[in-house]
Amino acid sequence: MRKSELPQKICEHCKRPFTWRKKWERCWDEVRYCSERCKRSKSSVVRS
Repeated sequence: MRKSELPQKICEHCKRPFTWRKKWERCWDEVRYCSERCKRSKSSVVRS
């Protein structure tokens, strides 16, 4: 499978797209954040 064919989601914190990773293989449906940094700062609001 090519990288361009991998599933994508939008991070709930930073609103940036991120793609599927092997480490998320079993829990992809539960993944909501693109990184640990976004996950830790989920309580703060992003202002644009």
